[in-house]
Amino acid sequence: MAEFRAIRGTARVATNRCEGGANWRMRLACEGWPGAAPGQFVMLSPGAVTDAPRFDPLLPRPMAVFRSSPSGGCFEVLYKITGRGTRLLAAAREGDSVACVGPLGEAFPNPTVSGPAVLVGGGTGIASLYDLARRLAAQRPTRVLLGGRTRRDLMAEAEFRELPDVEIGLATEDGSAGQRGLVTELLAGALRGAPPAAVYACGPTGMMAKVSELCAETGTSCFVSLENHMACGFGVCLGCAVPRGEGGFALVCRDGPVFPAGAVAWAELP
Repeated sequence: MAEFRAIRGTARVATNRCEGGANWRMRLACEGWPGAAPGQFVMLSPGAVTDAPRFDPLLPRPMAVFRSSPSGGCFEVLYKITGRGTRLLAAAREGDSVACVGPLGEAFPNPTVSGPAVLVGGGTGIASLYDLARRLAAQRPTRVLLGGRTRRDLMAEAEFRELPDVEIGLATEDGSAGQRGLVTELLAGALRGAPPAAVYACGPTGMMAKVSELCAETGTSCFVSLENHMACGFGVCLGCAVPRGEGGFALVCRDGPVFPAGAVAWAELP
């Protein structure tokens, strides 16, 4: 896995647009951007940086790198408006500056055995899987399973469909796209018969806990990317601690966000 040295600075908003409902996409141009490995993230200021200092909200927001173009010095993030910080990000306009630190965190590993890969995404967790799907599809058969409450929750569905040699499966709780039900039901079907080489998941905690359970039952290698609130992004504030299955705690920003699914004490998470 290539390693990228994190940078700290400001990024210029190239585009920032609503993609339906609360879904937004921001493309940022950052001088010296080194690129990012699939699963890494950035810390972005809550809204544009202006001449007048703003301390409410104070802390940056962690955002998965959806896709990255180091040659062009650009990267994209997908986000939903969920509070004041993301509302301020949505208000940023082309040419505005956003404070940025990244790329940060541990990336998704390659499968250690031959065979297909299955990616499971839900909600904003879908953003963590695009570059991974693109990389894996060049190496092995790859299937992407996306889930949400409604079709509007299936972020970046069009981009995933444009990836060559990637099979797409959809599940929505209201039946507005794909199979009615949970995306974990699609995974259960995919695990019947010969298990894949590896499963990768990012999404709501309950979804990832079920993915971990299904993979444990079939002896399938599974990696999850945790989505936690954090203040610093590099292990100083200790605000993103999660319980380990073997005891003790890990920091999502420093030790993750990607973990073997069995390393997480799912029953102890809120």
